[in-house]
Amino acid sequence: MSLLKIAGGTLYDPTHGVDGEVRDVWIEHGVVVPPPSDPKVRPARTIDARGLVVMPGGVDMHCHIAGPKVNLARRMRPEEKREAEPVYRTEKLRSGTMGSVPSTFATGYKYAGLGYTTAFDAAVPPLSARHAHEEFADTPCLDKGFYVLVGNNHYIMNSIAAGEPERLQGFLAWLLGAAKGYACKVVNPGGVEVWKGQRGGNVHGLDEVIDGFDVTPRAIVRETAAAVDRLKLPHSVHIHCNNLGVPGNWTTTLASMEALEGHRGHLTHIQFHSYGGGEGDENTFNSKVQPLAEYVNTHKNLTVDVGQVLFGKTTSMTGDGPLGYYLSNVYRTKWISADTEQEAGCGIAPIEYKNKSLIHTLQWAIGLEWYLLVEDPWRVVMSTDHPNGGSFLAYPQIIRLLMDRQYRRDMLKTVNESFRDRSVLADLDREYTLNEIAIITRAGPARILGLTNKGHLGVGADGDVAIYTPHENKETMFALPRYVIKSGRILVEEGDLRESHDGRSLHVAPAYDPGLEADIAKWFEQYYSIRFRNYPVDPSYLTDPLTVACK
Repeated sequence: MSLLKIAGGTLYDPTHGVDGEVRDVWIEHGVVVPPPSDPKVRPARTIDARGLVVMPGGVDMHCHIAGPKVNLARRMRPEEKREAEPVYRTEKLRSGTMGSVPSTFATGYKYAGLGYTTAFDAAVPPLSARHAHEEFADTPCLDKGFYVLVGNNHYIMNSIAAGEPERLQGFLAWLLGAAKGYACKVVNPGGVEVWKGQRGGNVHGLDEVIDGFDVTPRAIVRETAAAVDRLKLPHSVHIHCNNLGVPGNWTTTLASMEALEGHRGHLTHIQFHSYGGGEGDENTFNSKVQPLAEYVNTHKNLTVDVGQVLFGKTTSMTGDGPLGYYLSNVYRTKWISADTEQEAGCGIAPIEYKNKSLIHTLQWAIGLEWYLLVEDPWRVVMSTDHPNGGSFLAYPQIIRLLMDRQYRRDMLKTVNESFRDRSVLADLDREYTLNEIAIITRAGPARILGLTNKGHLGVGADGDVAIYTPHENKETMFALPRYVIKSGRILVEEGDLRESHDGRSLHVAPAYDPGLEADIAKWFEQYYSIRFRNYPVDPSYLTDPLTVACK
């Protein structure tokens, strides 16, 4: 691959302490390289970045873009496909449909159009992993990976109940390798299993015993986190706490943080888990970000992504089956619930966030409070839990809300005024810098994921770069990069998407005792609808696979 030079740009590379310095970036064979030692060497192409902002490519560590739940959502929202402007086919690009759940091609192109080059789907049942990889193969312009659902897996709960941590650890390692997944995801631990056995059922506290398993959500969180740390996986256990969306759920969230007992833990879409008040009582609904953020600030083992709510129509899709049912009743709309044998479940329902709704205004405000109250930007990550809180296309608007205090104040005038005595957002004056934006959208998620070659522009980093034209309106600035470079290839030039690129499949392959496979195989032959030997995903399903080391 030819030598590319990005000349004279204003560089933001927080990993290396570069905060707005004018520097050159050289890329060859898809990675960042030192400047040529021979002055006679000339680049095949030079991008004049003088006066432009240069950052690493964006990393979305929590979104929903592939797998069975995403396809179910696409199928249940045909009205969106009729209303949304499609992506048209060109000589270089494929056609695609938009809406809150875009098609595979549209998803890749639109991420690239924002300067993002890496994305992780946050919830894939391992039995459906092959399907997810096939969709990834059709999602261009991104390096991709997914998290395997483990919080309601029967084999895992049985191992925990039996007090066999080595068996649990070995199974998690085997499962990740078989699915070609990247990390372990715990969703409403134990609650989805209760739902599957009893319509409307759920768990409501960390010490509630799961029927038939003699195990509690606390044990699932604690033991899975401990096993993940022993395996030295690049990313910690990824936790979707119990009681998502329920008033008063902040106590469950705090208990989940404590249940980690010092092990690494990433709490996802934390906005949906930060509510005070009594169940079903709108008059007491309020923000509890302050005590939760204080706990995060003082416990370095914790990281979070926000799950920011944006006003408008979207689709809720989650591995939390009972939540999908709950939302369908709240919004009185159509819904789908799907269970995956002994592994997981999901719930999908259309939703709309309204700026004059007190509840929705508080959800919007609570998300912004998280960004502004976590002191260390390296431990809070930008997300909308796409599409649950809103589309990833809203990231430029969130950036403006964080960087422009006056814009935030103007927005406060358009929402339900009653939120003010239930939230501290109106009292927060903090404004993010460009360097901090580079952290929460690039360097931070890459570090939290253990991706040493992403989120920075040092020598050896992936040649993923986003170049923006400075603008007083930061939403305008980040909505349309001047250039986007993926693996050294210029995909976006002068704001136009010129080329596609397949990207890589990122996964882990932890070591485990192969002697455990006999026990796993026996379990499969007794309970699963698929034979054990047919369960693992063949590497041929992966596009340019890259195994990320466990260390």
